[in-house]
Amino acid sequence: MTIRSLLNQDVLPEKIILWLNDSYISKIPKALDKLQGTTFEIRFSPYTFSHRKLIHTIENYPHKIIITCDDDLIYHPSSIKLLYQEHLKNPNVVIGNRCRRITYSSNNTPLPYLQWPFAKHTIKNEKLLMPVGAFLVLYPPNILDSRFNNVELFNKISPKSDDLWFKTMSLINNALCIQAEQRPPNPIPILATQSVSLKSVNNKLDYKRKQWEQITAYFNLNFKP
Repeated sequence: MTIRSLLNQDVLPEKIILWLNDSYISKIPKALDKLQGTTFEIRFSPYTFSHRKLIHTIENYPHKIIITCDDDLIYHPSSIKLLYQEHLKNPNVVIGNRCRRITYSSNNTPLPYLQWPFAKHTIKNEKLLMPVGAFLVLYPPNILDSRFNNVELFNKISPKSDDLWFKTMSLINNALCIQAEQRPPNPIPILATQSVSLKSVNNKLDYKRKQWEQITAYFNLNFKP
């Protein structure tokens, strides 16, 4: 259903790629396989982590604009069109339809992830805006630090949060992240796909905050509350 919603966008991308782990090579549902064609393609990766969809796509298409999404949501037909229009106005930044503000306590320690509010207006420190992948994120070419595909490193400090990892890769490359001004309706969750999702694991165990602490320690990033 996710792929169908992407194929029914008001503005179609040049290509839609679904990156699956190698273990699914012989397990593709017929209905999904039939959707493959000029626009949609399934490719396989030895990796299981969620970071794979962006790192492989950048490696294959380093000079293209890339938009990432989740595979358990239905996207409104205007989603890609609106995001691309935002890119035309702001071509040198990462753009998310929705962003959270990484928030610190008064003693300069990050608050739990569920206390990172969704951004509503421009904030003082734009460096702390983190695009949320589920709502679509647009990456211009060469926007990330060259270590974006350092598997050993992100498996050490951010193994369960591609959002935080790629946020960091733009940050240390001196690129800002912004929230789109014109946004589509929120994507619709596909029933029975999110009961044991990476999102629920991160939220329940507060992995996002722990990984942000590991990231900031490794890259020596300091932020004032």
